Amino acid sequence: MQTIEVKTKSHPSTVYCGKGAVKQLDHILDGKDVFVVTDKNVYGLYKGFIAENFGGAPVCVLPAGERHKNRTSLFMILDKMLDARVRRNGTLVALGGGVVGDMAGLAASLYMRGVHAVQIPTTLLAQVDSSVGGKTAIDHRGVKNVIGTFYQPEYVVCDPMFLSTLPKRELKCGLGEIVKTGALDAEILDKLERNAERLFDLAFLEEITADCVRFKAGVVEKDECERSGLRKCLNMGHTTGHALELFYGRRSHGEYVLIGMLFESYIAEKLDICAHDHAEELRALIGRVLKRVPHFKNIADAARAALYDKKNQGKNEISLILPAKRGEFAELRLTDEKYVGYIEEIAGGII
Repeated sequence: MQTIEVKTKSHPSTVYCGKGAVKQLDHILDGKDVFVVTDKNVYGLYKGFIAENFGGAPVCVLPAGERHKNRTSLFMILDKMLDARVRRNGTLVALGGGVVGDMAGLAASLYMRGVHAVQIPTTLLAQVDSSVGGKTAIDHRGVKNVIGTFYQPEYVVCDPMFLSTLPKRELKCGLGEIVKTGALDAEILDKLERNAERLFDLAFLEEITADCVRFKAGVVEKDECERSGLRKCLNMGHTTGHALELFYGRRSHGEYVLIGMLFESYIAEKLDICAHDHAEELRALIGRVLKRVPHFKNIADAARAALYDKKNQGKNEISLILPAKRGEFAELRLTDEKYVGYIEEIAGGII
């Protein structure tokens, strides 16, 4: 197990990452007034774990899935915290994937203007990305993560024991964020390429998870609330990925991140931001996970959903985080029509 400190200005976080990380719960929660938030799927798998580790703590069980990441679920958490008479020194434990972590984190930031928060991510995606860094949110009116806060958890517990119950699709989802991190860090990219045959191997995923958490911790420490622009790099692939996810659904967030990276790598190459060899290197790694690119009908309409992305500044402008040199990124701003034109052109050539 590794201990990774996230030294942010607002509040530091400690991440326990690796086998046996859940054993840290004994000292993390000792003497604390605990309130647990999870979802129906996780509760079904880990009801015994919850009883063993959280005793008689009240548990809020949410409906599972992204479509429930909304104000109804948020206020369900807040109502149950009130019913349980949670005080300001209470500790909210988020046990689940990114949807649970985002909503529970937002509830922790709002309830009595802030209670202690502990994240226990149970999916690969949440372990390598959403549980670390303090972003909390719900979706609203069809826009992803449009209502939220920056609120650092005190502790994050990333234990690979949870990965053993995940279907391959969920591993693929997490690999979307792992490959994205490789595009931002040359050492992680090298490790991914050396282990290209082991991408779905749980032992390898445990090792690469710690690398990704350490990389993200370094970025978050320097730009906790996306003020300097550095933290924007973590959104590589997300502008296009979120737009397609919003329009088409069905596939996982991580798969859409990979598809977004694929499209955006062609834009970067076309505009001489990224050399062909490096773009091909990234596309080969994406192909290892995705296997094939789905056909998208009416992709121009889907691409226009990128106008709702939070990175955008101009009213009709799309902001993209693109791969540049190995381990480097560049931000590009395009008019919405230019962006949609590129997406249509690329889709016609690769699908």
